[in-house]
Amino acid sequence: MKNYPEVIPVFPLSGVIYFPNTNLPLNIFEQRYLDLVNDAYKKDKLMGMVQSKNINNSVYSVGCLGKISDYQKSKDGRIILNLTGIIRFHILDEVVNDKLYREFKVNYKNFEEDLSEKKEFNNPTNLIEKAKIFFKKNGLLLNWKELEKLNQTQKVNTLAMICPVTNEEKQKILETVTLSEKVEVLEDIINFYLYEVNFNNQTLQ
Repeated sequence: MKNYPEVIPVFPLSGVIYFPNTNLPLNIFEQRYLDLVNDAYKKDKLMGMVQSKNINNSVYSVGCLGKISDYQKSKDGRIILNLTGIIRFHILDEVVNDKLYREFKVNYKNFEEDLSEKKEFNNPTNLIEKAKIFFKKNGLLLNWKELEKLNQTQKVNTLAMICPVTNEEKQKILETVTLSEKVEVLEDIINFYLYEVNFNNQTLQ
């Protein structure tokens, strides 16, 4: 496995997860994160994203390392960038620094499969069919024809990223180790919501 940095700058953001081989567009305007992005871009273009919690400035223990693949400065001082996911990480400890942004010591060992070309997975056909129903019930539009053009891993990761579920459920999906587990967990979550909707509809009749 390629040696990725043990200490990385991290952007905590509630409600946002992303995965290896997916793209995350970001609009940066806070000074601390402008500093983070500029420092990362000058160094190795690597930065981490992790979900923040609403308690004591804490964060979840698993996030994703990404590489800045597009970087543009706007006239009003914002930075518009695209982050391409590489590998997930487990946070070991926060590093004390004198910067405006936070840095963490991380470990990638549990997620080496993210870098593998050969991934074990279940056929996501059932997942996609259920996702179509779930998205429709939530009034969400998705170009399913474009989704079909993606490989199996990208299909599952894309659905996981944009699925309208809770932050805790998103984190549970992110922390699954293998792609097969991710398919299973995501399908279970969608099944729960579809069952809940159907059950509620029945009780109202």
